Amino acid sequence: MIPLSVLDLSVVTTGTKPAAALRNSIDLARHVDVLGYVRYWLAEHHNLASVASPAPDLMIGQIAAVTKNIRVGSGGVMLPNHAPLVVAERFKMLEALFPGRIDLGLGRAPGTDGATAYALRSRLDKREGDDFLERLQELILWETRDFPAGHPYNNVVAMPDDSPLPPIWLLGSSDYSSELAAELGMGFAFAHHFASYDAIEAMTHYRARFKPSGWRPAPHGILAIAAVAAETDAEAEKLASSMDLNRLRRDRGQYLPLPSVEEALAYPYSDAERTSITRNRSRLFVGSPATLMTKLQPMITASQPDELMIITAVYDHDARKKSYSLLADAFGLSSKVAA
Repeated sequence: MIPLSVLDLSVVTTGTKPAAALRNSIDLARHVDVLGYVRYWLAEHHNLASVASPAPDLMIGQIAAVTKNIRVGSGGVMLPNHAPLVVAERFKMLEALFPGRIDLGLGRAPGTDGATAYALRSRLDKREGDDFLERLQELILWETRDFPAGHPYNNVVAMPDDSPLPPIWLLGSSDYSSELAAELGMGFAFAHHFASYDAIEAMTHYRARFKPSGWRPAPHGILAIAAVAAETDAEAEKLASSMDLNRLRRDRGQYLPLPSVEEALAYPYSDAERTSITRNRSRLFVGSPATLMTKLQPMITASQPDELMIITAVYDHDARKKSYSLLADAFGLSSKVAA
């Protein structure tokens, strides 16, 4: 069966403050480490009342320190917000402390609104337009040391210099990152949970156009999906109601803490809102383990991911842990760990 991983936003709920959400992330990481999940990634978002994780590199160190086997990484560092040298230094440090267990996932979006993006970047060099590719090239050069002769950066070393950058993954929700990851020979993760672009096309193009490199000899595509599992379809639907209302609000620009199931079920939805929820359900898989496997299999078969990365952003932390446990059983992870 396909390996499973976790994408975590450290979601803030109406009953869970941001500090508690961060502690819940550490608890969940311990939980899925034992279950046999292979990867635990943390996102970077700023100025969002619903997300408590603006600094994935800090959380990576905390989580790697309390787990044993699972790889821990960024899903991802929003590279336009950071000087490439700083990213190189921090992830080299993480790789030095936890060798072979760190991933560097990179995104090209700001992960926030325009004013906050400006505040994050106002002390960085100001470049017009999308400078993601330029920053990515510079980050790579801090590892390869292939700066041109006479370049001032030849006298600058990203420490610790005896530890390599961890594997680089390009994150995307369109065809841009899939093509770039294939061209550079890097790993690719597609965000099906919010993308409007077709996941099957992105994954297929990445695999078909991949060029082996020093970063990776063969393609490795991760499909990130949103899923909610419970013992029964009815219970899973109740848990997912919080995500339905949250998504409806996000579409209106309201990034509020995740509402409770009770609030979501009591909300007076209009016909138009119910239609919107139904449309958004194309990006959310909900049900018992058997139901989820039936829903997921066609996409897995068509897109052929090397790995399935799951985000489960439900209100109750214990229900979230239970969802990951049920999925681990459904995909046979528990039997692999026991073996």
